[in-house]
Amino acid sequence: MKRFHMHVAVKDLEANVRFYSTLFGAEPTVLKPDYAKWMLDDPRVNFAISTRIQKAGVDHVGIQAESAAELEELHGRLAAADRALVEQKDAACCYARSNKYWIQDPQGIAWEAWHTLEEIPVYGVGTRPAGDGKEVACCASTSVAPEAACCG
Repeated sequence: MKRFHMHVAVKDLEANVRFYSTLFGAEPTVLKPDYAKWMLDDPRVNFAISTRIQKAGVDHVGIQAESAAELEELHGRLAAADRALVEQKDAACCYARSNKYWIQDPQGIAWEAWHTLEEIPVYGVGTRPAGDGKEVACCASTSVAPEAACCG
């Protein structure tokens, strides 16, 4: 079963962890000095916040697949949307290694579809398509070597 995802860039992680923990009635599943994530079942969402992105607010939304087969189903849907699609294999981003696809909707909102392969100890680096078709960083970290980053 897939899970909806939203990533919000925040300026004050501690204040936002307090706010969202109260809102969700749960503490974060993952809590790092620059990142927090709630894996909720009601509503079924992967909600993440981080201080790594310069502009505060909704950074991107997406759908998390629980299997490679679900991800390929999502890939087929994204490809049928006839928009620029960025594929990332073994992407290192948000303390996880994943296979993922990025696309922008007609409004320019970045959508991510991915399947997590494993958790990793670093935030990582990732990219997604910009409105002009170029790629931009989704995770503004340089904490891993370029060859270990999702886009190489």
